[in-house]
Amino acid sequence: MPIVTRTIRHEMGGIAFEMLAAWDDTIIGRRPAVMIAGTFMGRTPFEDEKAVKLAEAGYVGVAVDVYGVDTRPSGPESAQAAMGVLNGDRALLRDRMFGSLAAVRGLDAPVDPARIAAIGFCFGGKCVLDLARAGGDVLGIATFHGVYDAPPFVNAAITAKALILDGWDDPLCPPDAKVALAKELNDAGADWQLLSYGRTVHAFTNPKRPEMYRPLIAARSWRALDIFLAEIFG
Repeated sequence: MPIVTRTIRHEMGGIAFEMLAAWDDTIIGRRPAVMIAGTFMGRTPFEDEKAVKLAEAGYVGVAVDVYGVDTRPSGPESAQAAMGVLNGDRALLRDRMFGSLAAVRGLDAPVDPARIAAIGFCFGGKCVLDLARAGGDVLGIATFHGVYDAPPFVNAAITAKALILDGWDDPLCPPDAKVALAKELNDAGADWQLLSYGRTVHAFTNPKRPEMYRPLIAARSWRALDIFLAEIFG
């Protein structure tokens, strides 16, 4: 299967960002795009591999960059610092997600601009939730072991459907955080669903975190995503 990958640079607020887009070049015509927001480490090979996997499923997969080309965490300490900037300024995080969405719509790739979704892992889950919270014009968002704390700005009506894929025992989003997110999504009028996996903690999709990685749960959650994307894209 001839998957094309292309690194694309764009600018927001005078800062350069790089995303990786992937698609199957044998498919004729425009198709849905799925944005992928990364963990606190930013855009890494993990997210790029997900872009390729989505391309193999018939979409345009796009691993987005919310830190910028001059901010490339080398380890957990620098990643925490980079994430801390955006955690401390959720309006900036929102704006970077909106800028990434605009860049995806403008890609020199076979993207159907009316059919876009966004998924995120860990910190990336917060990124895509904030995109939806701010009224981002995407058909759906999905979070994998995301982080749920609400931003200080008031939610717009959430038009994106939401799929929350979660480890029940994740210390970063304990049961009370799940209940708070459910109430928030209800209050915003969202169409949402939560799948919480038993005896599962954080980072269950990441084989580079063997102490938390759950291959079976990773596979189940990706199948749930497959079903969700087929539904929202029709």
